Amino acid sequence: MSFARRVHRYTYAEYVALEQQSPTKHEFLDGEIYAMAGGSEEHSALAAEVLRALGNAIGDRPCRAHTSDLRIYVEAAGLATFPDGAVICGPLEHHPPSPNATALNPSVLVEVTSDSSEEYDTGAKLEYYRTIPSLREYVIISHRERRVVVHHRLDDGQWAARVAIAGGRVRVDSLDCLLVVDDVYRGSAIA
Repeated sequence: MSFARRVHRYTYAEYVALEQQSPTKHEFLDGEIYAMAGGSEEHSALAAEVLRALGNAIGDRPCRAHTSDLRIYVEAAGLATFPDGAVICGPLEHHPPSPNATALNPSVLVEVTSDSSEEYDTGAKLEYYRTIPSLREYVIISHRERRVVVHHRLDDGQWAARVAIAGGRVRVDSLDCLLVVDDVYRGSAIA
């Protein structure tokens, strides 16, 4: 006789209650809750450099850059997550079941990969993020090499990617911003 492992499915309300009590951030997907690992010094610095560049590019636009403290809810996937950075243009659209700031309408999302997140950030999470109607660009910063990838929505709704490596630069169209790879990795030991 074999026994199947029983997995507890959480409601979104249970997840929100856990988040209010926990010092650790969690991601919610399809009834399961996943603890998010703390970032390294390198991870934090890379995210900060990208957010600085995006924040500077905002200028007079009605947009704001946000750190990983802003939760994003991806309605089509039932995903609640804390990306390393986000830009919201226009008024922040709140996710009603969430008592704290949870946005539905990011224009730009940023993730810095790690050994544990790289496959997810460049695979399933990319696909989830692409379902957000307001999203124009998804910026992925590599933890392995000096490489920045900007996935961007085309006028016909399809997605394409731009890649820049050490010595290069890559455009974030929605903010008319050039991310200079060597500036993003300033002070980093990553070659």
